[in-house]
Amino acid sequence: MSNNLKSMTEAEIGAVLKDMEQPAFRAKQIFTWLHKGVRSYDEMSNLPKPLRAVLAQQYPICAPEVVRKQESKKDGTVKYLWRLHDGNCVETVLMRYHYGNTVCISTEVGCRMGCAFCASTLGGLVRKLEPFEMLDQVLFTQVDSGLPVSHIVLMGIGEPLDNFDNVLRFLELVNSPDGMNISMRHISLSTCGLVPKIDELAQKKLQLTLSVSLHAPNDEIRNTIMPVNRAYPVEQLLDVCRRYYQATGRRISFEYAMIDGVNDSEENAKELLRRMKGLPAHFNLIPLNHVEESPFKPSSRNAVARFQKTLEDGGIPATVRRTLGGDIDASCGQLRRKYTKEKQ
Repeated sequence: MSNNLKSMTEAEIGAVLKDMEQPAFRAKQIFTWLHKGVRSYDEMSNLPKPLRAVLAQQYPICAPEVVRKQESKKDGTVKYLWRLHDGNCVETVLMRYHYGNTVCISTEVGCRMGCAFCASTLGGLVRKLEPFEMLDQVLFTQVDSGLPVSHIVLMGIGEPLDNFDNVLRFLELVNSPDGMNISMRHISLSTCGLVPKIDELAQKKLQLTLSVSLHAPNDEIRNTIMPVNRAYPVEQLLDVCRRYYQATGRRISFEYAMIDGVNDSEENAKELLRRMKGLPAHFNLIPLNHVEESPFKPSSRNAVARFQKTLEDGGIPATVRRTLGGDIDASCGQLRRKYTKEKQ
């Protein structure tokens, strides 16, 4: 776990301060300041100056910098490219909905999952993000935009369950009453299907929404677009989803990118219905977004509508995701470390 104070719980900060022979109440003060998005200990006005100096020297805050900020002319979606303390970059997206403002955060610099239709994985995995680096995306998006964040989706760059411990700590921190206090029920975590980690997550019994990127009704199709399927085939994945539901009582959301001629036929939808028996689920149909390196094309509107109707007639609720930020490459599967690529 990180040595950054912002990756620590209030109790852990308290232990650090005890070693410095500081009073216990300082832990809550520091925790609260850090979770307001301060960039310097000098902003912590109720801390003694000598303590601020020691903390700055031993525990730098390492706030990210905005390299680029793009706003969609179509829907007001904002995409941030952040430079982290080591020079690496990640992207974060702020989306505005009628129920509040949602931030889509990255969990890794790059991704090693290799999904054929996703830009985030093109350069492979560089490193995993620390808890504070995930928290900073939420905090500083809120600070920069001036908009209160009410919902979080872990659907940006990276596979959240490939960074399991750091993601769990981030969730604990962002849920803290003395921090941002964002309810678990307002958080969605997306995975391409790491079966052992889904089992592990189920034991935590968190009240978040698990979103599983399924994208195909069978192994034959899924193997061609998602390498993870060779390790954890469709039947294994759906079995763990059933176990997850039994352990948590939380209905799973299945993400399904609609790819022309690949996974969008009526027969594909009927096969999904057969496989999903006994598993309460919701399908999120996502018209495929353009990625210049990908040969795939989005399904037609008619194909998406037909697919949706087949699922709903079979008893599975399905919605077509509204595409936000398409004009600034901020939609599903489009996030990437573009700045580092351009600078090389």
